[in-house]
Amino acid sequence: MPPSTIGGINLLPEEQKRAIYNRVIPHELLERFNLPGTDTIRFKSLFEFKYRPGASDVELSLFHEQHFPDPVLYGHLTDTVNGQIHVLLYILNDPDTPRFNVDRLPDGSPTRFGTLKRNLDAEREALTYGLAPGQVRRGLRLLAPAIETFEKFVASLGHDMYFVEPLYYHNAVIFERYGFTYQVGRRLMEHIESGFGESGDLKKLLDGSPFRQAQAANSIRLRSWAIHDGILGEPFNNVTMYKKIGKAAGVNTCPQCAW
Repeated sequence: MPPSTIGGINLLPEEQKRAIYNRVIPHELLERFNLPGTDTIRFKSLFEFKYRPGASDVELSLFHEQHFPDPVLYGHLTDTVNGQIHVLLYILNDPDTPRFNVDRLPDGSPTRFGTLKRNLDAEREALTYGLAPGQVRRGLRLLAPAIETFEKFVASLGHDMYFVEPLYYHNAVIFERYGFTYQVGRRLMEHIESGFGESGDLKKLLDGSPFRQAQAANSIRLRSWAIHDGILGEPFNNVTMYKKIGKAAGVNTCPQCAW
């Protein structure tokens, strides 16, 4: 029987493992950057995966060219305790746009995309450029085909659902709009929606500072920056979402808010 978990895939010989992880890559991404076929030596040099021996997680990185600092696709996948697929992080970077070092401090130490430490100067520049928290570059706007491809990958492992961990508020809202619902965290999302309402407790804390602009009450992106800045009084975490393959849950905790 073929493996149904990340841990099982990681135990396979190199070529079998690579053939399975190739299924994560959207065809649209290969076309966008004119990348070679997945069985070529050049492609293998551009598609990296990292895991520890015996690990139940893997980091996947696809680069559009060698020696570029950021992958065009990065995914960190793991298994749940029940053997389901859980996406810890998924990023699509546009390499043709400016880079903002929100992921590291001036001395080079990592910030874990601002969740551990914050490079405030880089974050202010990213915000002004139009990025959301955690983005080092603008995205590729390929999330729809990426989700469709990922669901085929999950289905090929014998699953009918999978889980994601939204790192920021805006990630959760985007996932809602692509059919995800909540295992944990819906009550928090509904509290945020009411908090930014006309007489909400969060709206009163929008003091006009760079990360807490008054417009944040009606902007998903700016709300996310305010939440990243600590307006909730606690980090945005303990939110887990899931999606049934081929089905949309129809959840919308932010119905009247623009991007």
